[in-house]
Amino acid sequence: IYKLLSCSGCGRGAIGKFHDMGRANKYLESFYPRALENSALPEGVPESIINEYREAELCASFEAWRAASALLRSTLEKTLKLNGYTTGNLRDKIDTAAEDGIITSARKQKAHSDIRVLGNEIVHDEWRVVDEDEVFSALHYVQRILEDFYDDRESVTQILIEKERIEPA
Repeated sequence: IYKLLSCSGCGRGAIGKFHDMGRANKYLESFYPRALENSALPEGVPESIINEYREAELCASFEAWRAASALLRSTLEKTLKLNGYTTGNLRDKIDTAAEDGIITSARKQKAHSDIRVLGNEIVHDEWRVVDEDEVFSALHYVQRILEDFYDDRESVTQILIEKERIEPA
C-alpha cells in the first residue's frame, strides 16, 4: 500500500510504502524521500559552496547517489579554487592543500579516494552503481574539508597569504 505523507522532520511531501499481509497491522517498508539532517557547516563558507553541498544532500535524500557523488566532487574543487588552489588538476589541488597544511595527510587520502576518484568515475567512466556508503563517506569528508578551510578562517587566511594562494585583504 502506498500513502502520501509528509516528513515529520522537514515537512516535505513524501510517499510511504506499507507492507500489508492481510492483517490489521501494517508496517512501513520504505519512505521517500529519506529525511536527512543537513550537516553542520562552519560560518563563513561561501553561499555558492553551501548551495552545492546542500544540493548533494538533497540528491542523497532521494537516493540519487551518482548525482550526489558528482556534486560533492564539484564542491571540493570549487572550495579549493576559491581558496587560491587554481593550478593543475584536482589531484594537484588536493595535494597542494595538504602540503600547505590546510588539510591533513589522512584527509588528503580520503579526498582522493572517497571524493575525487568517485566523482571522476561518475563523470568520466562507464556507468556503475554507486552505493549509499560511498556517498555518505564523501558527504562526511567534504564537510570535514569545509571545516578545515572555514572553522578557523583567520589562521587559514594567514597560511593562504603566506603561501601566496590569495592576496591580503
